[in-house]
Amino acid sequence: MHDTKTPEWTDRTRLSEFMSVDELSELGTGDIAYIKQIKARDLKEMFPDVPPLHDNMTLYALLNADGTPILLADSREAAIANAFEADLEMASLH
Repeated sequence: MHDTKTPEWTDRTRLSEFMSVDELSELGTGDIAYIKQIKARDLKEMFPDVPPLHDNMTLYALLNADGTPILLADSREAAIANAFEADLEMASLH
């Protein structure tokens, strides 16, 4: 049942009635980013041109809202600084 105190478009089951799949996938692209901790062994999929690294090395990927990789950093602070420089809004993932 829809809560009458909130707009209909906030109901996830009905969201597709208001936005297409393409519109949903582009939501936040270019404006919103998030940081993902990643092990070096898992980098090839996201960053195909990355040089060989020690497999257990922990790195931080700055990703666009749609999951597109923006950059790779050796610290969370460096990834945040790059997001700030690019005027990206940071999203928190849980």
